[in-house]
Amino acid sequence: MGMELVNKFIEVSDRISKVKIVRAIRNGLVSMIPVLIIGAFALVLKSFPVQGYQDFITTALDGAFYSFFDFIYTATFGVLSVYMTFCIARAYVRIKSDAMTVQAGAILSSLLAFFMLSGSFLETFSLDRMGPKSMLIALISGLGATALYLFFFRLFSKRNKHIFSYGADHDFNRMLSTIFPILIVALIFAALNLFIVKVFNVDSFRDLYIKGLNAMFSVGENGFFKGFCFVLLSSLLWFFGIHGSDALEGVMQTYFPPVANANGTGAILTKEFFDCFVLMGGCGATICLLIAILAFSKNRARRGLGITAAPSMIFNINELMVFGLPIIFNPAMLIPFLLVPLVFYSLSYLALATGIVPLISGSVEWTTPILLGGYLATNSWAGLLLQLVLVLIGVAIYLPFVKILDKQSDKTIQNDYEYFMAYYLRNESRLQNVKVTELTNAYGSLVKELSADIRHDLLKNMHMFYQPQYNYEDKAVGVEALLRWKHPVLGNLYPPLVIKLVSECGLINKLEEAIIQKVLSDRDALLKKYGENIHISINLTGSSFASEHMLDLLKEINETNPFKDKNIVIELTEQETFSFDESTKKIMKEYKDMGIMLAIDDFSMGQTSLHYLKENIFDIIKIDGSLVKGLSTSKNCQEIVSSLVELADSLSLIVIAEYVETNEEKEMLHKMGCDVYQGYLYSEPVELTKE
Repeated sequence: MGMELVNKFIEVSDRISKVKIVRAIRNGLVSMIPVLIIGAFALVLKSFPVQGYQDFITTALDGAFYSFFDFIYTATFGVLSVYMTFCIARAYVRIKSDAMTVQAGAILSSLLAFFMLSGSFLETFSLDRMGPKSMLIALISGLGATALYLFFFRLFSKRNKHIFSYGADHDFNRMLSTIFPILIVALIFAALNLFIVKVFNVDSFRDLYIKGLNAMFSVGENGFFKGFCFVLLSSLLWFFGIHGSDALEGVMQTYFPPVANANGTGAILTKEFFDCFVLMGGCGATICLLIAILAFSKNRARRGLGITAAPSMIFNINELMVFGLPIIFNPAMLIPFLLVPLVFYSLSYLALATGIVPLISGSVEWTTPILLGGYLATNSWAGLLLQLVLVLIGVAIYLPFVKILDKQSDKTIQNDYEYFMAYYLRNESRLQNVKVTELTNAYGSLVKELSADIRHDLLKNMHMFYQPQYNYEDKAVGVEALLRWKHPVLGNLYPPLVIKLVSECGLINKLEEAIIQKVLSDRDALLKKYGENIHISINLTGSSFASEHMLDLLKEINETNPFKDKNIVIELTEQETFSFDESTKKIMKEYKDMGIMLAIDDFSMGQTSLHYLKENIFDIIKIDGSLVKGLSTSKNCQEIVSSLVELADSLSLIVIAEYVETNEEKEMLHKMGCDVYQGYLYSEPVELTKE
């Protein structure tokens, strides 16, 4: 029943995450991460809670250091809502349209709407109106203005009512076509803001909603319930993308002042109370989420986010986690994000009200790390212990939801991989000459994630499988070493894709060196299983096959463990052609001099394959599996295979047929003169440890 509930929860969460507006908000917030990282570290350096440090940055060089950090902070967090408007509008219009003209017009419309609703350019200019307090305006402008712009742009396009300037260039005319839609959006938002200003006697829509939030707390006496509602509303605002702490700053100043302004009344609900015992790690008490992720999450991307966010979260700056996970509009995080601060609030209030923990008596900066903050606020070890207990409780509450996130991520990557593999297999020949790690289509993110996993765990998850080769008398004559790379979620990835990703990541030399060493270490066990006279084949890509680096490696191995009489075969895979020039021939001759046999994999009648035979350097050719598969149905395949076998016989080459799955195929190949077979007729590739 519990698992059914989790699966249902994940299903609902997936449905919500696919809603276009939710996707736009999430994608927009992710786009802001570079600005958030820069701003977060500037804020940490500006607000580092050590008095000696603060004295230094505010006095040294006439406060140049403080001004430097403040410039960066103001240019990032100080205008955060402007970035948010831009990014959400851009993300939303990208979901709706690919046209660059449409995107530019939508972004301009959204910024116009934002500046009007926020009152940014009233008679008294205030940068504060562009900061975190205006995030609700950013959401409304980014989504609402964009939706209106798209509606009117398409309406005018259908009726061909755009402005054009004959003789002007194409780009100029494209932007002229956005004038009417942008103008109408501007008029609508100007009228809306004017209506609000006149009816409610405020400066702007932004002022209306902030005054409305503050008015909610004007009724009733100060006490547990008012503080409880404050924490709940602040967390809810954060969940919906609104900076709750800043939006309710007026409430905090009026009803929950700093301890220094509490006039010695012995009040429990002070600013330091919320900073030290409720919002540890920032809104949602996300220091607990961070610990749960770093200690228990198996998702590498999520752990990477945690590592990136940790330095700022230690100082209670958690925008990276809130926007990057994301927590905003993420149903899987709603319950713990609201519950943990409320539990912290209730337990802390009880501890201070009953005297278990002394009342807060010292001023503490909101950037003070946990444990230290609890001790300084109460001037008691009890405050430190209370914070520690709360963190442990918070981690326990967040942990099940972190595991749900992991399951959700696993399900998403499995679905994405299925779609990607269908695409990859349809286009495999074309994609051989395309860098899949640079794809910008829907599969780009998945490929980048797989590449990151391979970079991180290339050798850890590498496994060698071996597929035997038999002659017509059913005697084993060889084995081929086949790479399998096991993804922690997806299992064994498609081998050609693994090789391609490894090559594009610049790790192919490292991988092939590991493969050679592994196969040589398995040699004795292979000889014991399949016979003393078998040959053992190792695949190399064209670039490695003809490289001085590979030659040097094999020479080094040969000095301590000679290849002579070991029947080692290096197969050139034809996924990647290489220049068959004099330097390549020299390298191949040195392979032969060491006692290594050479083979061509996937041999066919192509010009490249035949070109390789001119110099009489290869010992073995392996017939392309597609030809073997077509033997029973295609006369052409039969003729081609027969010709290849005859050609190989005239050059004294061994011929191996791959993908032999039936006795019928074996007998047909025997009649053509091919007597060595590899395929499921005899065995699938297996690990030595499983035999």
